[in-house]
This record gives sequence, C-alpha cells and structure tokens, in this order.
Amino acid sequence: MYQPNMFDTHHQLLDKATGSYKTESEMGKMRVEDEFESSRSATENLDVLSGDDQDPKQKTKRKRYHRHTQHQIQELEAFFKECPHPDDKQRKELSRRLNLEPLQVKFWFQNKRTQMKAHHERSENQQLRTENDRLRADNIRFKEAISNATCPNCGGPAALGEMSFDEQHLRIENARLREEIDRISTIAAKFVGKPLVAYPNLPPHQPSRSLDLGVGHYGPPPGMLGGDMYGGGPSDLLRTFTGPSEADKPMIVELAVAAMEELIRMAQAGEPLWIPSADNSTEVLSEEEYFRTFPRGIGLTPLGLKSEASRSSGIMIMNHVNLVEILMDVNQWSSVFSGIVSRAMTLEVLSTGVAGNYNGALQVMTAEFQVPSPLVPTRENYFVRYCKQHGDGTWAVVDVSLDNLHHGTMPRCRRRPSGCVIQEMQNGYSKVMWVEHVEVDDRPAHNMYHALVNSGLAFGAQRWIATLERQCERLASLMASNIPSVDGGVITSPEGRKSMMKLAERMVMSFCSGVGASTANTWTTVSGSGVDDVRVMTRKSMDDPGRPPGIVLSAATSFWMPVTPKRVFDFLRDENSRNEWDILSNGGLVQEMAHIANGRDPGNSVSLLRVNSANSTQSNMLILQESCTDSTGSYVIYAPVDIVAMNVVLSGGDPDYVALLPSGFAILPDGPSLSHGSGIIGGGGTGGSLLTVAFQILVDSVPTAKLSLGSIATINNLIKCTVERIKAAVMIENP
Repeated sequence: MYQPNMFDTHHQLLDKATGSYKTESEMGKMRVEDEFESSRSATENLDVLSGDDQDPKQKTKRKRYHRHTQHQIQELEAFFKECPHPDDKQRKELSRRLNLEPLQVKFWFQNKRTQMKAHHERSENQQLRTENDRLRADNIRFKEAISNATCPNCGGPAALGEMSFDEQHLRIENARLREEIDRISTIAAKFVGKPLVAYPNLPPHQPSRSLDLGVGHYGPPPGMLGGDMYGGGPSDLLRTFTGPSEADKPMIVELAVAAMEELIRMAQAGEPLWIPSADNSTEVLSEEEYFRTFPRGIGLTPLGLKSEASRSSGIMIMNHVNLVEILMDVNQWSSVFSGIVSRAMTLEVLSTGVAGNYNGALQVMTAEFQVPSPLVPTRENYFVRYCKQHGDGTWAVVDVSLDNLHHGTMPRCRRRPSGCVIQEMQNGYSKVMWVEHVEVDDRPAHNMYHALVNSGLAFGAQRWIATLERQCERLASLMASNIPSVDGGVITSPEGRKSMMKLAERMVMSFCSGVGASTANTWTTVSGSGVDDVRVMTRKSMDDPGRPPGIVLSAATSFWMPVTPKRVFDFLRDENSRNEWDILSNGGLVQEMAHIANGRDPGNSVSLLRVNSANSTQSNMLILQESCTDSTGSYVIYAPVDIVAMNVVLSGGDPDYVALLPSGFAILPDGPSLSHGSGIIGGGGTGGSLLTVAFQILVDSVPTAKLSLGSIATINNLIKCTVERIKAAVMIENP
C-alpha cells in the first residue's frame, strides 16, 4: 500500500525515482569488499579522523581491513535486529564480548545502517517505477477513450468543445423530457396493471413441506411467517434479489450519499428530532420532525408498515480500522452478529474504496435479520451499504433500502438510513454510535414476543451495540496470549486455546442459524405435545466435515417463564445444576475440565465439561459449552464432542473437521427491563423470560433414509421433559 503523498502529482515520480537511482549508485561505491562483515579497526579510524597530522606518505598506503569471524557477524546481526542504534555502553559491551574495538563495532553498525537504507531506497525505486508505468498506461488509455468518445444521444462521434450553448441546452432539455415521459409511463402502467419491465415470476406460496412420515402435513399457524399480501412466500424474498442494472447505479450512488448525510445528522442531533423519555432512559424519534428535517430519501411510510427508530452508543475495545473491516466484509459481519444476521450476501461491489481502505466503498447486499425463536418472523432487506471516512478520525457505515428498484412485491421491511458512526479514541478503542431506523409490519410475530419487538430490544440499536461490545471482548480474548490458564493443565498451549475458542464460535454460529424463523429453515409444527407448540425440521448432512453425515432432526420450542433472564441464564450455564435438566447426562456428575473467560462478565466463557456417568459400564462424555450474555439476551449453547477429536483441538489442531450438532437455549427478556431483582415476577408480562429450547439429534447415519414416527416422538419427549425439568427446578429455587 502506497503512502498518500505519493499521489500528489504523478509528474514528479520519474524525477524522484531518478534521484533515488543516483543515491543507490553512490552507495555502491561506498561498499567495501564484504558488505556485511568489514569494519575498520579503532586505530585505523583514528588515523583517518586525524588526517591533518598524518604523514603524506602514509596516506598513499593501502587501507587494511579486518574480516570478522562468523560468530561475530551472527552476534552483531542479532543485536542489530533488536537495536539498530546502540549507545556507547551497548557498543562497549559488544566489543568486550566479541573481542573487538568499540570503534570497530561503531563503524560496523554505520555500514549496516547504510546498507539497509540503500536496500529500502532500491525497493522504493521499484515501487515508484511501477506506479509511474501505471499512470502512463492510464494516461494513454484516457487519451484513447477521449479520441473515441461517442454522443450518448445520437451514437455519433462527439465533437468535444465544439457544441454551442444553445445545443447543450436543447440536449439537456431533451434528456429531462425523456425522463419525465418514462416516469409518467411507469406510473400509468401500475394503474392499468401492465408493467413495462418483465420481473421474474414469483412461484406461489408453498407451505412447509411435510417430514415424509406418510401421516399428512402439519402447516404453519395461520398468519405466521408471511402471507399472500406480500406477493409470495417469505422463502422466495432473498432469492428474487439480483444485482442492480447499469441504469440503476447512478441513482444508488445518489441515494447512498444522501443516506450518509442523514445518518450523521441522526447520530448527532438531539431535541426536537429525538425526544427523551421522562426518566431519560430511552429516546423516541419525532416522525413529524424527521420528515421536516429529511424531506428527501426513500419516500413516505408505506401503508401497513410502522416505523421503529432507536439509537445507542458504546465503547468498543477495538480500533476503528478493524471495526470498519468487520462491517464491510459480509462474512465477518455475519459471524460477529450471528445472533442477529441469519443470512447475508453481497450481490455486487460498486466501489472497493480508495487508498487501500474502505473509504468510499459501496456494496449492494441482501440480509435476513432474526430473533432466536421460530415464533418471530425474520426481516429481509435489499439495501446498499456505503462506507465513508470523515475528518478527525471518524468513519461511518450506512445502509439504506433499495426496494424501490424491485416493484414486483411489497416489502415487509424497509431500512431507512441505518448504521453506525465510529470515532477513533487515543487508547486504541473506538466509540460507536448506532442508529437503527426501519419500517416494518410486525403483526405476524407471536403475541408472546410483541412487547419485546415493540420495545426495540429485538431488532433495535441497543441489541447491535450490546452484541458488538460482547464480540469485541471475545475477539480480544481470542488474540490475547498472556491470560492465565484455569483448566488444570488440559489446555497446554496458546494454539490449543485458540482452536477451542474457534470451535466454540462455529458451534454458536451453527446454533443461531438453525434456531430462528429463517426462510432457509422449513419448520413443521407438531401438535399435542403437552407444552407450547414444538416445531421440528429435518436436514440431510452430506460431505460436510463440520457435521456428522446422515439425517439430522432439529426441534425447538419457546415459552414464557415468570423469572428474570439472569436467573434462568445462571441456572442453565452452571455445571453443578446440569443434571437437574440434562436427560442425556443420566444423573451423572458433571465436571468442568477447562474454562476460558472471553469477556468482563463472568457469564461469558467457553467450557469443556466431562460427564461422569453413574453407570460404570458407560464411557465418559465430553461436552463443549459456550455461554454468553449481554443486556439484550443470553445464550447457553453446547454440543457433545468426540474425545479423540477434542484432543487434537486442544493441541492446536484444525477445529473445522470436528463434527458438531449444537443444542442449547436462547434467553430473552419479555420486554423492557425493570429492577425486580432475581425473584419471580408477576404475570403482567414484564420482567419475565422468553426461553427458546432447541435440540439436534442424528436419527440416521444414512442421508437417504426415511424419517420414522419414532424419531419424532423421541425428540418431542426429550424437549418436553427438558422444559418440565427446567420449570420445576427454577420455580423451586425461587418460591
């Protein structure tokens, strides 16, 4: 990557390069017989320095050189790497240790520094020459393009500089009239039902497929997960989005620039745009003031959608460069926010940025946002993401919907300018202000989750900030090398620690992608379970080293508990209480073999558990578990692991080839938090917990096998018994 001042003017590059070549030639004359090894003796150098007192005959004598031994060279080279400019004390110590004169050491370091400078200048020369060639080629290409320019209106050769003012005015007016005709024609076509553009046909809404049990089909509840009013099933939405056409790209750029300006003002403004609540705990966006302040944008709120706006800020233990990279790399973004982003894809990169960074980067993307429960529909968005560097160490990343480019369906969710402003701090940390502003139809969500969704905790800015803070702490723990081990010698190296944390990260991502109502998941409701509806889903695993081959059966259910989320989280993550709810442990003693803290909260950790079976004839089982918590929700996720494979991971081996089937719990508040302590909350729906339980079991190692009713009954009973045990244990401990 070149320094920015190299691009001030390319006309001086050859002169600068030529000057550097001259310096290199002069440096070649200064080299002695051995570049790395020669140095003058102390007496000889003293003679050279006092040349006025020398005998003229002595000046004509050939200079004598001292050739260092291989050991001396190695020692000097090693010291040079640590300290290229030793002081007098260090030079004397080196001379004493290597049996050299101090001046010999001094001149050796001078020669070495001169040699390194010549090497760097030679490298810079090559870079300048390459850049100069590139600029020359660009210059030639631009000249050819200008000479071959054509008129965009008539297709003939363009007469540059020869067009009169009147002709220019007529051409501009002609282009404006053409745009006006196209716009009116489009509006008229909508009213007569004959669109001008042929959009891809959407297949009719397909209900959830059956599990091939031969006993009929269990469809989703009425009104859940989309409907005909949106022009097709939700599973079709992300698949219909494609990259923008060439005609749309100028409009996308203009929209992104306006969205960036709006985001900055939304992040910095106070009243009357943002109205604080009575206790100053939250802020509410004034819709009237918003449309007065930002008359441009993506238009008025469509009928049937309601506005959700929130903002939140936090201090991240990560520099601004890494934060921007996470947000602009779709894979890193999906990984860090795996609890919120169930699927994401970059359709087209319109600009990669300038000067080797993401300043000016522009991407067209699709994403699906989720809550970890099958009862809350996901929110699909088609948007452009724009990154820009502002003054005083400030960066901003903004998203804005492009649904106006796709007229075939009515969007169920639109993103008005949303994103974050990142402010660099002196200690290497960053201050992040997040703004989330969407228009959405939240009616399909289950009544149990309405308070959570309406409060903004489900999809709002507070959840993005809390997740980013927790993930920054986790990444800092992953990169740290000086954290003491608390595992009794199970983890013997930093590499083993990193491998175990990466395996846990993959486990968490796999769980989050399979527990929500993502349109990639085909849930089927099983009735008559005795608890809240249990939803099951099958997956065929083939040629995936991270999953066991065969048919995997997933089951999930969500229910409300009149206990605070913290109490439920502490109970489920504690290995000492695991045998109270974990049927697979068979009442055995659970022991924590290794523990890795990955955050300031003691609940954020990765553990390796061993289940000592009560039956001596059964082998012990290892369980990998990660627990994480923040102000907007908590997770306890675990998976049985093979002992041999885990030993490879603990020794620093590749964790990607360890087969995992994660299960676990997602714990969310049922609404805005209140100070109720850790006891039972009244049934008013505030202060309790929304608990989602999700299991995965391998029902057959043959991917082509048929699923049996017995497998459904097994996982249904497993999830039913687990829910009953959790309720009984928590309610007993909180009378």
